[in-house]
Amino acid sequence: MQNIVLFGPPGAGKGTQSEYIIEKYGLLHLSTGDLLRAEIKEGTALGLQAKQNIDKGELVPDAVVIGMIENKVKSNPDAKGFIFDGFPRTVAQAEALDKLLVANNTAISGMVALEVEDEELVKRLLNRGKTSGRADDQDEATIQNRISVYNKETKPVADYYNAQGKFKSINGIGSIEEIFGRIVEAIASF
Repeated sequence: MQNIVLFGPPGAGKGTQSEYIIEKYGLLHLSTGDLLRAEIKEGTALGLQAKQNIDKGELVPDAVVIGMIENKVKSNPDAKGFIFDGFPRTVAQAEALDKLLVANNTAISGMVALEVEDEELVKRLLNRGKTSGRADDQDEATIQNRISVYNKETKPVADYYNAQGKFKSINGIGSIEEIFGRIVEAIASF
């Protein structure tokens, strides 16, 4: 089973590249946002718990998110693997994910990080905001804050996987095809 964490700041191109990775490798896409919405819509116990947190403006606890991921992994025993997009965001989440995967006889194969300069990220997100309808893509101060939060809180996850020899950083600037070529090379090295 091949399990890839696609990593990078907001606007790095993770969503676009995930589609290419899924098509080439036949992996299942595991987006925590999609999982949360699906569990809430289905009215599962985890979904109801997540909805209570969201309705109060709180973050959904790691244990709830990990539970949702575990449900997805267990309900797809024949999967070739998973691509994790937007998760893990903290070292604690990475540790919990590793434990979950080991308990299911698999592991993270590697993390591919898309590196893009902050100035380019702001430009991309403002551009995306013109069509996405997302308020957080339309305000430069909000975008700068999202990038800052990523750099402070999420970037340490790269160190976690690097210490395991499971980290590759690639240039996230270029055509979609060029970037995907770099991703394929990185995945081949795991």
